[in-house]
Amino acid sequence: MILDCQNIKKAYGTNIILDDISFHLEDKEKMAIVGINGAGKTTLLRIIMGDETADSGQVVVAKDKTIGYLSQHQDTNFHSTVYQVMLDAVKPIIDLQNQIRQLELDMQQLHGKELDKALELYNRYTHEFEYKNGYACESEIIGVLKGLGFDKCDFDRHTDTLSGGQRTRLSLGRLLLTKPDIIILDEPTNHLDMNSISWLEDYLSTYKGSIIIVSHDRYFLDKIATKVVELYQTHSHIYNGNYSYYATKRAEIRANLMKAYLNQQQEIKHQEAVIEKLRQFNREKSIRRAESRQKQLDRIERLDKPTEINAEMRLMLEPETVSGEDVLTIKDLSKSFGDNLLFSRLNISIKRGEHVALIGGNGTGKTTILKIINKLTAKDDGVVTLGARVKIGYYDQEHQVLNMSNNIFQEISDAYPNLSNTRIRNVLAAFLFTGDDVFKQISDLSGGERGRVSLAKLMLSSANFLILDEPTNHLDIISKEILENAISNYSGTVLYVSHDRYFINKTATRILELKDKQLYNYIGNYDYYDTHRFSSDENKPAFTKVTDAAQTNAPIQSESVAKLAWKESKAEAARLRKKANDLKKVEAQIETLEDRLAAIDEEFSIPENATNVELLTALTKERQETEDSLNELYEKWEALSYQ
Repeated sequence: MILDCQNIKKAYGTNIILDDISFHLEDKEKMAIVGINGAGKTTLLRIIMGDETADSGQVVVAKDKTIGYLSQHQDTNFHSTVYQVMLDAVKPIIDLQNQIRQLELDMQQLHGKELDKALELYNRYTHEFEYKNGYACESEIIGVLKGLGFDKCDFDRHTDTLSGGQRTRLSLGRLLLTKPDIIILDEPTNHLDMNSISWLEDYLSTYKGSIIIVSHDRYFLDKIATKVVELYQTHSHIYNGNYSYYATKRAEIRANLMKAYLNQQQEIKHQEAVIEKLRQFNREKSIRRAESRQKQLDRIERLDKPTEINAEMRLMLEPETVSGEDVLTIKDLSKSFGDNLLFSRLNISIKRGEHVALIGGNGTGKTTILKIINKLTAKDDGVVTLGARVKIGYYDQEHQVLNMSNNIFQEISDAYPNLSNTRIRNVLAAFLFTGDDVFKQISDLSGGERGRVSLAKLMLSSANFLILDEPTNHLDIISKEILENAISNYSGTVLYVSHDRYFINKTATRILELKDKQLYNYIGNYDYYDTHRFSSDENKPAFTKVTDAAQTNAPIQSESVAKLAWKESKAEAARLRKKANDLKKVEAQIETLEDRLAAIDEEFSIPENATNVELLTALTKERQETEDSLNELYEKWEALSYQ
């Protein structure tokens, strides 16, 4: 064990973030920490690093083990060149190399014992240098920089000229070169393109140390993690497997918890109904039974309802009208910004019902293509044609389509003036904006909140052609899953740009890769693309199309399903009618026997019967038989109530 978190608790005021968090990290183990936004993932990492103090509990790190940490808000003020920053990361190796070189020069002038001593030191230094892979140090620096998306022309650039994303990538590269025993990464893929993410996956998968990762990139986690720690409702839950294993087990556990809760709620309601009915019989025996059942009910340990904070978000996408077969046709599209040619003579054809993912490296022009289609950016050359009855719904990753001076309510009201206030509030509630939250300024919202407002507008648009630019940015895993389901079930056409390979894998039917200023076409999801992208024969245009046979079979299948559901509903209704009739008969029999017991008791109390031994014997026997029959009827009534 290299790191151990023991009973970590952290609260801000009365808001408990982490409660009794416990897990351990083994040597060379690769662990993911997952949870919804606000679950405390970054807080936990900061506690591990000692940047925050836990209210209780402790973090134990094995002796002499080093930790490297890449936070989301890394200090990236290097004030040096790109290559020099990387050299500084391996300064001990460079210093050792300089010492070796100096010894080589010194030994030319030494003799006797001084030379022997220098040779001994030289052998020790060279052995250490070799152990630290010093001979490959320069090539490793170049490999890491290129892997993270830096070209050779960037090596001499001053870091002050880099973008924020480039500086974060440089921080990541610097960290990797230090090779700590434990690498802790908080959202490391945020500023990486697909090629860089793929390179980082390979690097981390073969890394000889231990790794802790916080990431919303599920494909990335799937490739690397061997253990998942989920932060859920302030507690930790451990799953020994990759992300897919965790997702499957989590769904099973949540389903079982919900099933147990619903079963218990059903049992409680049933018991309450039985108790109420027994009291209504208003007989001594039925009242005693009711009291006994009430005591049993009071002793039940009530289960809490399983909740998923974002599970209440409801996103339903459905086109209002059906478009023509040809949704989008682009011919010979070209675009440059100054001397920077993004692409030249691109051709795209998208048919109704296709879900097309547009992928490629950062800066290749993917977002520009979407903006050209939406007439937000002018094209240099080419023709963009929308098909018949096409209505676009656009999701902008920068949320430029949102008016920052509006509050949330005004934003929806301005876009859809015919909606009533009640309808607007109901829609916003479906996207987790309730009460006074609807009056928050757009400018004050987080990236995830702006994303939810944009999704709400998208849902209301009833568009039949969705154009989405990085729709999963700023969304936590659960929100991504909700969006995935909505897109997968959407019957209209979709064109989107995304770096989220898991999302692409779940929702795309075709992939267009923008590379080397040209487009390459793949008929399939991300797994298909990943398998075939190095095959030259895959760069052929091809389009999926629903066959006439499939269209013909669909309504027949739907009809048979509906007929089966009707038969099941009819059978259930018949069963319920029979149960009601049986209960009614039993209740009538109970009432008859209760009346007979009362009559027998009255006969016992008649003075002249007190000396009639034969009558008393007969009455006693009848009373016992009636009592036995009544007990059987109560049991039969309770059994029928459970059916």
